[in-house]
Amino acid sequence: MKKAIVVGSGAGGATAARELQGKFEVTILEAGRRFRPFSLSLKTAAKFKKAGLLFSEKEIPFLFPAMRIQKTAEKMVLVKGIGTGGTTPLATGNALRQDHDLIKLGIHLDREFEELHRDIPVSTAHQKLWRETTRRLFRICAEIGLDPRPTPKMGDYERCRSCGRCILGCPHGVKWDSRQFLEDALAKGARLNTSCRARRISIKNGRAVGVLADTGWRRQLFAADVIILAAGGLGTPLILQDSGIACEPGLFVDPVLCVAAEWPGASQNQEMPMPFVVQRDGYILSPYFDPLSYFFNRKWKQPPQNILSLMIKLADASAGSVSKNKVNKVLTAEDNKKLAEAAALCADILGRMGIEKEKTFLGTVNAGHPGGMLPLTSAEAATFHSPRLPDNLYIADATLLPHSLGNPPILTIMALAKRVSKICAELATDLPSS
Repeated sequence: MKKAIVVGSGAGGATAARELQGKFEVTILEAGRRFRPFSLSLKTAAKFKKAGLLFSEKEIPFLFPAMRIQKTAEKMVLVKGIGTGGTTPLATGNALRQDHDLIKLGIHLDREFEELHRDIPVSTAHQKLWRETTRRLFRICAEIGLDPRPTPKMGDYERCRSCGRCILGCPHGVKWDSRQFLEDALAKGARLNTSCRARRISIKNGRAVGVLADTGWRRQLFAADVIILAAGGLGTPLILQDSGIACEPGLFVDPVLCVAAEWPGASQNQEMPMPFVVQRDGYILSPYFDPLSYFFNRKWKQPPQNILSLMIKLADASAGSVSKNKVNKVLTAEDNKKLAEAAALCADILGRMGIEKEKTFLGTVNAGHPGGMLPLTSAEAATFHSPRLPDNLYIADATLLPHSLGNPPILTIMALAKRVSKICAELATDLPSS
């Protein structure tokens, strides 16, 4: 049987591995270890904050090894998961289809989305768990014509305990993440190598022959007949560039900014994040308690149960790049204009709750959805393959997205990965053996 290497075990990688095992002998290379949920109580972590021991976001891995922080040259905080499941165990489990830009290119993923909805339980059953503050925010948004919609979530939310730890690794197995697809692939015979960081693609005579990866103290070549890169919007471009394959300087990151205020008894920190979404031109709004801002932003002084926060997620311009030592990403004038517009709308919503604008405060600008550095074009609508790549090298992550979604991307990335996997499976019989 021919061999496939999948780099990464997040949304794209786990999906590709699950789809390809059996058609190929699949080996998954994951840079991190097996994911473990955040084990500390938030009260204990809050004591570290009160004692002044938390002064930089880069301390997060000491508290939570599965989460890593990187800063752009302009000091924007980038958050990513490192471990099985990639960033999906740290996501909020949203199942939002966001393929409008792909449709414009002639790419239609209806079948893939239908398959995912059969594979994954999707529910809005969490509505019955909303606290009164969330219900009031929803009503206000509806009254002023913002058309709020309950967020469809991946998982069994009939069992949700409203612990507020979704982005720290659901401790109750309620939220779905890509580790379930990963386990499916392993059950069918796929192999998983953790603590195995892919560095570059070995290319001979214009063909990818394997992946060079660091395993412990040594570098190893994993031979393959087909390679699927799904190391994320920052990881995949690095591997490509180190392999001599140029990417586009079109990095987007979906910046997040929270507008918050003191609201005694809000208990938003003990509620599922992003219970509903307001879609606007260029950004979304959603209730969200931001642990990153709470622990490291000095403006967030109140006890967590007394903070009420609205999140802005921005569809930023495709302008940025990544190299070994830094990420270059600057928000454009238009990006900042949209952020200011969104922040004003958040202040208006909170104002209708009875909170004066002067008493609101901002969170830390952070981002966790990078992508766009080798985007699909209309010429690649059928092949999903850039002419820059060797014929047997494919991408299955947000690197393919033509523009920032300004929305949770997991479901869309998995649909892309399903299509890429089907294309690879169709080509399997024509691939020469390595």
